[in-house]
Amino acid sequence: MCAARGKMYGAPVDLSFKQINSMAEALTEEPRQGLRTLERNEEHRFCTRSLRLNNNKIKNLTGFSDAITTLLSEPFQLAWVDLSYNLMSRIDPVLTELPELRVLYLHGNKISKLSEVDKLGVLPFLHTLTLHGNGIENEKCYRGYVIKMLPHLKSIDFCAVTKEETVMAKIWHRTTARSKPTRKNQQ
Repeated sequence: MCAARGKMYGAPVDLSFKQINSMAEALTEEPRQGLRTLERNEEHRFCTRSLRLNNNKIKNLTGFSDAITTLLSEPFQLAWVDLSYNLMSRIDPVLTELPELRVLYLHGNKISKLSEVDKLGVLPFLHTLTLHGNGIENEKCYRGYVIKMLPHLKSIDFCAVTKEETVMAKIWHRTTARSKPTRKNQQ
C-alpha cells in the first residue's frame, strides 16, 4: 500500500520524450522527476494513478498490462493515461481493461477510423478524451459521433461538451440510423 506521508497516490510516472518504441522498452527507462517526488511502495512500485507516455514512438500497446503491473502499485486504479504524440493507428482494447480510467489523451496519433472510439464505451468513468490531430477528426460529424458513443464525456479535445451537443448527437444518431439501408430495404 502507498500511504507514504498520508497520500494514497503521488505524482505521475512520466516517461514522456524518451524515444520509447514499445512497452518493454518503457520498463528500461527511468521516469522523469517532476515538481513532486515519485513515491514508491515496499515492492519498489510507483504509487500513482497517472502515467505519461506522450511524445514517444509507440505504435501499439503490446505488453501494456505487464508494464503497468511492473511499474505501478495498483495498476488497475490507473485513472489518467497520456499517449499523445505517438504513432498509434488504433485504440488498443487493453485500455478498456482499466476500470478507473477517467482521462485519456490520444491526440497527435494516427487513428483514422471513427469506429475505434466505440471501444471506449465500456469505460464508465471516462470523462476527458483527446483525439484531435488524428485522421478521425476530419470525418464528417466527428465530434457528434464521439459524444453519441461516449455520452458521459465532459470534455473532448480540451473543449467542454455542452448539453446542446449531447442533445444534437442523439438526434443526429437517430436520423443517421434511420437513413442507413437495412437488408430488408436492399432486397
